[in-house]
Amino acid sequence: MTERIQIKRAYDPADKADGFRVYIDRLWPRGLSHETFTFDLWDKAIAPSTELREWFHGDPDERWPQFKERYMAELQSNPAFKELKQTLEGKESVTLLYSSRDHIRNNAVVVKELLSGSAG
Repeated sequence: MTERIQIKRAYDPADKADGFRVYIDRLWPRGLSHETFTFDLWDKAIAPSTELREWFHGDPDERWPQFKERYMAELQSNPAFKELKQTLEGKESVTLLYSSRDHIRNNAVVVKELLSGSAG
């Protein structure tokens, strides 16, 4: 895959070290303008389904393990995820951008695991 994949909140400033920046949420990040939010690709198609996202937000602490499992299944059967992997092929560094306030339990964590081959 790529040499380096990192995750970062959409609200954090862009940096040259970010490399290719991919925003992976379905909804635009609240409060950010189109002029100031920097990304190379907005891939809405790999975001969790609306149903899964809404279910997860009902109790993220308890539902995280099941969310991860269900979201990984969505991604693995999603042709857009395969396209993303092809797009990222050969990129030296990639930053996956997400909007959630939770730095530990968010969709970017799951996508990074799958892209890095560390999902288990």
